[in-house]
Formats: sequence, structure tokens, C-alpha cells
Amino acid sequence: MNETLVVFSRALIAFFSLLIFARILGKQQVSQLTFFDYILGITIGSIAGSLTIDLANSTWAHWVGLAVWALFVLIFQWLTIKRRKLEKYIDGEPTIVIEKGKLLEDNMKKMRYRLTDLLVQLRQNGVFEMTEVDYAVLETDGKLSILKKPEYQPVTLKDLRLKPSYKGMSTELIYDGEVMEKNLQQLRLNYAWLEKQINDFGFQHPKEVFLAVINEAGTIFIDGYQDKLQQPKDISDYKDLEW
Repeated sequence: MNETLVVFSRALIAFFSLLIFARILGKQQVSQLTFFDYILGITIGSIAGSLTIDLANSTWAHWVGLAVWALFVLIFQWLTIKRRKLEKYIDGEPTIVIEKGKLLEDNMKKMRYRLTDLLVQLRQNGVFEMTEVDYAVLETDGKLSILKKPEYQPVTLKDLRLKPSYKGMSTELIYDGEVMEKNLQQLRLNYAWLEKQINDFGFQHPKEVFLAVINEAGTIFIDGYQDKLQQPKDISDYKDLEW
């Protein structure tokens, strides 16, 4: 068989295998990427690469190796959910590096966490003065969580005793020029109503609209392909709108 065709076929196998295994393993590998997860990801990717271009060995051998590694990851995910101690052993634990405004040098040394890294991550979190920090915790994925001292925390509406207006979730009405019929039905709206809204925003047809969404407060946002960026329009007086 032609070598190019063989590589193409093996690449398809590797691609769809990774796609299936990634779906099975879930989002943990990305959203909570610990050092252990990072190594596993590199290893699985390396096996997939070998499956594609290593013509000296059979496709089946590489695919079995890929499947076994994915299975091990799945097993360890299940075990760490069921066994807290095992999770601590594999992923480690969050480490406090600043406590009550004081640097904990011993904890930083144990984690081999440099002062330079701490200062960089503080700046990335919008903190340029050490005096603002009450607690800082180095998470298992290497990110720094910061609790500022009360006097440096942003004021909330609750602090001001103000009642915020409820916005709720937004629902797509038009996505990439296509009307979301199912969403319209769920909101008890119809095409005539939608057409009127897009006309008010200066569009003649849904095909001209890139995105149209409406939130639970009745505020609609419409944006067209020609960059006719519009301000959100309040339609809270639309009495027939039910949620």
C-alpha cells in the first residue's frame, strides 16, 4: 500500500481514538491540569503520534498502548474521586504561601516555588502591592489563589445595600444567520416577533444577523455580519414574554 495512504489512514485512527478517549475522560484534563495530568497528556499524545508515523510497528500495537493509557487515566480519575488520600498523593494539596500578610518561606521551599514566580502570579492577579494580600494559596495546578485584606477588596452591591437587577441566562435566537426555532418555541416567541426585533436593529433578514440573544430580564442583543454593533435593547415591556 502507498506509504502516504498508510500514514493518512493511521492518522485518522489516531485522531478519532484521541477524540473518543478525550470525551470519555471528560474535562478534568484541561480544567484541572496538574503535573501528573500534564505528563499523562504528553504520553498519550506521543503514543498517538507514533501510531501515525511509526510504520515499523503495527497499528494494532500502538492503538492498544493508547487505549491502555487512556484506561489507566480513567481508573485513576475514578479512584481519586472515591479515595481522598489517593487524590492527595497523586495530585498533591494546595499550599499556603502567604498567611495573614506574611510570606511562608518554608512552604515555598518545600514546593520549590520561587519568590519571582510568586511576584509574577500576584501581578497577573492584579496585585502589585504585597501589603494588599491577606492569604495566597498555591493550587495543585500551579495557579495562585489570592484573598485580599478586607480594606482592599472591591465594594459589592450588598455592601452598598443596593438590590441588583436580575439578568439571568441568555438564550440564542439567531446563531450565525440561523434562527433557533426550538429556543423561540421554548420562550413562547414566534418568527414574526423576531423579525420585528431585527428590523428595529436595522436588519432585513435573519441571514444578515451573526448573533441575537435575549436574557431572562427581556434585554435583547443583536449583532450583524457587517459589524453593525448595536447596544442592548430593553424589551422588558413585552408583556407576553414568559419564562
